[in-house]
Amino acid sequence: MQLASHELYDLHELIVSCVNSITNMAMFKNMVQDQELKNMLEAHFPAHIQDYNMKVEFIKNASAPNEKLNVPELNVKLNDFTKSPVSSFESVTPNTNVQKMNDREIATAYLLTLKRAGREYAWSAMETGNPEIRQFLKDAFTMSCNHAYDVWQWMVQKGYYPLSPAAENEMNTISSIYNEVRQLQHV
Repeated sequence: MQLASHELYDLHELIVSCVNSITNMAMFKNMVQDQELKNMLEAHFPAHIQDYNMKVEFIKNASAPNEKLNVPELNVKLNDFTKSPVSSFESVTPNTNVQKMNDREIATAYLLTLKRAGREYAWSAMETGNPEIRQFLKDAFTMSCNHAYDVWQWMVQKGYYPLSPAAENEMNTISSIYNEVRQLQHV
């Protein structure tokens, strides 16, 4: 399989991103204190290794790997998707002298890494002509998206990520702008 030059460079950037993600996750697994967050990192880690190895195979062998990326199912834990299950939120200040990251810093770093990777996978998938690479990138986007959802839910439950319902007046204002399209009659 021949890669287009932009596909090669997209894969290169995504591989560098994986090197960063895997390195950080390895460090995070050793620093994390919360057992639930640690279990999450350990459960996600093999998928990031597989993702990295598959991209390396794409560029080294110019061929599609013989495996499909292990895309996790969406793991829904929250009962209400509009408000936090906690009533108070811990304030945060950037840590300017880091000796060891706390669980909130670890979760934030991991969540932001997943969000950025997801955007890059989505963008690259839309720009890729090779159908095998395109499908891999779509799967990698879903993996990042679902892992980010796991981390986000953990942060919401801990009070590290506020979640509140939209104000009724805002809902009414925005919803009043749009009208539904009437069903088209086929002629």
